[in-house]
Amino acid sequence: MLNRKVTYRLYPNVEQESRMQETLGLHQRLYNTALEERIRVYKETGKGLSFAEQCKVLTQWRKTVPALAGLNAQSEQVTLKRLHLAFQHFFRRVKNGETPGFPRFKNFHRYPGWGYKTHGDGWKLHTGENDQYGKLYLQGVGLIPIRGKARTAGQPVTCEILHKAGKWYASVTLEMETVQREYGTEMGAFDWGLEDYLTIATPAGIETVANPRHLKNQLAELKRLGQEVSRKIRMAQQLSGRQRGFPISANLRKAIQHLAQLHAKVARSRKDFLHQTSAWLVKRFGAIATEALAVKNMVHRGGSRKKGLNREIHAAAPATFLKMTRTKAEEAGSWYEEAPTLQIKPTQRCYACWTLPDEKKTLSDRVHQCPHCGAACGRDENAALVLLRWLETRLAGDFGSGREPSGVWSGGSLAAMKHETHAIAV
Repeated sequence: MLNRKVTYRLYPNVEQESRMQETLGLHQRLYNTALEERIRVYKETGKGLSFAEQCKVLTQWRKTVPALAGLNAQSEQVTLKRLHLAFQHFFRRVKNGETPGFPRFKNFHRYPGWGYKTHGDGWKLHTGENDQYGKLYLQGVGLIPIRGKARTAGQPVTCEILHKAGKWYASVTLEMETVQREYGTEMGAFDWGLEDYLTIATPAGIETVANPRHLKNQLAELKRLGQEVSRKIRMAQQLSGRQRGFPISANLRKAIQHLAQLHAKVARSRKDFLHQTSAWLVKRFGAIATEALAVKNMVHRGGSRKKGLNREIHAAAPATFLKMTRTKAEEAGSWYEEAPTLQIKPTQRCYACWTLPDEKKTLSDRVHQCPHCGAACGRDENAALVLLRWLETRLAGDFGSGREPSGVWSGGSLAAMKHETHAIAV
């Protein structure tokens, strides 16, 4: 059985909105109280509380606090589980020598939402005709109109209620037997970049996908709204005489909401572009190759000198795009491979003679000029052609034996997939 998530937009009425805000506040306070309890017990005994122990404490809290008793018990356990996972990640980072990041107390306006473990226990999804739209039942709230549709029908398993930029969403996990996705029969390799988002090499030639630059197009407005929020915060601090815990006026709250809404719009536009582009690649190509990207290393150094470049790399979300493409290729049964960058060196190697330059090309060298064979083209175009040639070698098998790809894919990322090999146009 496979699990996939679908996100629905919720449209509560005024009364339901009030109840959901109240529920969100209760889960936020439960999270903070449980965190405070863990800290207190550790200071007194030198030992931390486990998830099971806190669930037992929760049972006692529900007997003495009527507000907690009115919430769904499993949803409260999900909140405690989130805190437990936060501590697990904290100890993992300590063990690995990373920046620990001790779990923090959550402000109400920064608390994301709450969840449910079992369909029918505290929540129930009622989809409309053709599994589109419908209503979502939440305990203590009622039936809420929803908008959205799952690409593949399945059985609801778990649910998370999310509050983002003043809007409500339900992220529902569906369990399904198979996932059907269209696949192509062509062969192609792409190089990710910023000037062009994708440079695609096929046996027929070179194609490009433009970089939409969602963040850059809204950067001026984001800066203006951010400055407006900062100015109003400084005024509120001066009037109250407090740097923290100052009263937030309706005007300031409205400015913060406008800024959050624009950030959410940029995030939605980016996510939609990534999904559509990755789906288009899988729908067209039966074999896809690219290079493995270490995004963390790409933005690790440079400081203020690389501030704009690092921002554009993060805004383009290359790691998310490759993950989406890989997942969709697995669903469709297509071949997807990421070439080892340190071995192949697509941006340095010549696609024509397969040799490396005597002098390493820098990031500012946007034109490939081979000193050995004289081949010349764009830097991204050369990298895409190198990856295409590497993919052809992988598909042909070692020494060009012409065997089926499944016979030589033992080291590839799709070795465990049980799909028949599609006919790939070479």
